[in-house]
Amino acid sequence: MRRRPLLGLSAVVVAALVLASSVSSLAFSLSLSPAFAQVSSSSAPGTYGTARPAECVGLDGLRTTNVWERAKEPQLRRYCDLLASGTAKLVGDGPLAKDVLTIADEADRLLAGRAAPSVLRGRALLRLGKPQAALEAFQEAVKRDDRALDDPVALLAWARANARTKHFDEAAQAYRAALPRTSTLPAQERAAASFEAGMIVMAQGPNAIDAAVAMLKQARRDSQDALQVASVVGLALALDRAGQRDEAKAVLAERVRDGAKALLKDARVLGALSDAGVPEESDALAGMALEGVDAAGAREAWKKYLDGPGGKGPWASHASGHEGVGAPSKKGTR
Repeated sequence: MRRRPLLGLSAVVVAALVLASSVSSLAFSLSLSPAFAQVSSSSAPGTYGTARPAECVGLDGLRTTNVWERAKEPQLRRYCDLLASGTAKLVGDGPLAKDVLTIADEADRLLAGRAAPSVLRGRALLRLGKPQAALEAFQEAVKRDDRALDDPVALLAWARANARTKHFDEAAQAYRAALPRTSTLPAQERAAASFEAGMIVMAQGPNAIDAAVAMLKQARRDSQDALQVASVVGLALALDRAGQRDEAKAVLAERVRDGAKALLKDARVLGALSDAGVPEESDALAGMALEGVDAAGAREAWKKYLDGPGGKGPWASHASGHEGVGAPSKKGTR
């Protein structure tokens, strides 16, 4: 009679061991599943961005490591190390982009035909001020893999390359696709992306103004310092262009002061406008910001806008209505 509890306990132990073995087997099977690998890659940000190249998933000790696939390609470790090194060199403002081109070429030779080296090359070329060559590199990446630009970092680079080469429709579409995916990026990069998106979408004309307002509101929430002032002024400009002038004045009154002109000339603001392909909008921003504090400066900024590319764009009539603000006018402009 005393042996039955012992037998019951043994049965429990055996059952637990069987269950553990089953769970372990299931985990191993899942680790070899491409679908599981894809989920793991998108939820584990690293030096590649928010999604590592599929061929590199698992090389840093993740459960997705597939030893059989790695055994087939002995150069894979070196290839992935090169991509990580090249990506790291593109972080910050260091002048290392030229080195990245060499790294991308070496990775391409190791495993020819993969998309990731072309993406890396495109990002480096964009940093070097060669947007047309960058655009071609990104196009080559997409030829190799139609999901090559799914990562938000790559998608933003693609948007900027299109914007800088005056492919505005493609750029606006890329920005629209990128913004919902930027939650994993640093706040500074999210803010720049929202500001750039709002400015280029607004430049498409009245039909896109509501979307631009939403994007610039997001930029205002995420940004700091000079870029926040630019986002606030950009939002006011968008509201004013949408005919919501009282709201535009309220937005400006809440944040913009006498120092706005200098902040709008900040290198980061000018760089964001250039990335968005609309550097001429800096004059419209200045005109908008100065109307309440420097009428002469505002008139000068609006005139400069009209004398440049803005005078031939969809917002020329809007700028003409502001050019004489604060000064007597035969036309009776405000």
